[in-house]
Amino acid sequence: MTSVRDNSAAARFELDSEGHTAFAEYRLAGDVITFTHTVVPKELGGKGVGSALARGALDQVRARGLKVVAQCPFIAAFIKKNEDYADLLA
Repeated sequence: MTSVRDNSAAARFELDSEGHTAFAEYRLAGDVITFTHTVVPKELGGKGVGSALARGALDQVRARGLKVVAQCPFIAAFIKKNEDYADLLA
């Protein structure tokens, strides 16, 4: 598994693993990032790739001083399970 990268041209965070790419799409407006949709290819399901993607994306968001709107159910559930990211919510 590689590290999470921000593909700003495609407005999504990406994580490559086993020849597949998981991604979390977003919209950025000022200092608020809205996560809209997360995709983990079925080949990567159950391997922790989605959690690694969410953690890596949220760590980058924190480093940039942004606030999060979690429209995406996956990102919302991840933040709920990992309360150390709750302070990022707008």
